[in-house]
Amino acid sequence: MFFLKTLCNSVKTSLTLWLKKSKCVSPTVSHYICKMESKEWFESWFDTTYYHALYKNRDDDEAKLFVTKLVQFLNLEARTKILDLACGKGRHSITLNELGMDVLGVDLSKNSIERAKKHENETLKFDVHDMRDPLSIDHFDAVFNLFTSFGYFDDYSDNEKVIRSIHQMLKAEGILVLDFMNSEKAISTLVLNEIKNEDGIEFSINRNYDGKHIYKNIQFSDAGKSFQYTERVQALKLIDFENILISHNFQIIHTFGDFNLNPFDEKTSDRLILIATKK
Repeated sequence: MFFLKTLCNSVKTSLTLWLKKSKCVSPTVSHYICKMESKEWFESWFDTTYYHALYKNRDDDEAKLFVTKLVQFLNLEARTKILDLACGKGRHSITLNELGMDVLGVDLSKNSIERAKKHENETLKFDVHDMRDPLSIDHFDAVFNLFTSFGYFDDYSDNEKVIRSIHQMLKAEGILVLDFMNSEKAISTLVLNEIKNEDGIEFSINRNYDGKHIYKNIQFSDAGKSFQYTERVQALKLIDFENILISHNFQIIHTFGDFNLNPFDEKTSDRLILIATKK
């Protein structure tokens, strides 16, 4: 690992010097070069069959109701171009498409996208993509980032890359819908230890908060082998989202606290749902 880190730093330094001399600009060069160094936690965990087993009982009816309420509230017309950013297996994308939207769902997990592609049609497509990098510029009417699919990174600057990328992909006055956990309540009601049984596997789950991240350590055994994965999400609060969105030329126009779009309360709300427009 030490050798790989040294090699990565050496290559980054050499390439950066070359880019400066050739007057090239590439803000994501180091991200791509250092892929060789190690996978980020979500790349490893989200692509396993165990991840899908543990979370297979998510409430699809609740997700459909939430997306339907959003479409109605935003008064989105048929064939509105929507990007579902970090779409997972596509449950929100599918509902958006059923409501008449033209949807592209993207996710870093190849496993999830492979499952989602079974639902593709002329106006519903899926692809593997890193949310830190923009797709088509000025292309989408709205970008949806739902179910706490933000704040997974070690470096806060990666959050800025995501928001900058979203801004670039949206059309003028395009809409961003960002659905995150209410960190304040999540921390105060954190379940420290839990056992879940799914598909004949006993998952031992331990949670903790270190002042910056909420961690979920997941341990289990299968076929005589032991496994351990750790989920890590930045405990971002409303003020953090206000700062990053405003500084990247977004205007927050609505803030909700649950999937029924009730007002947000920092102490009692389950969710933090932000609706912002591109300035």
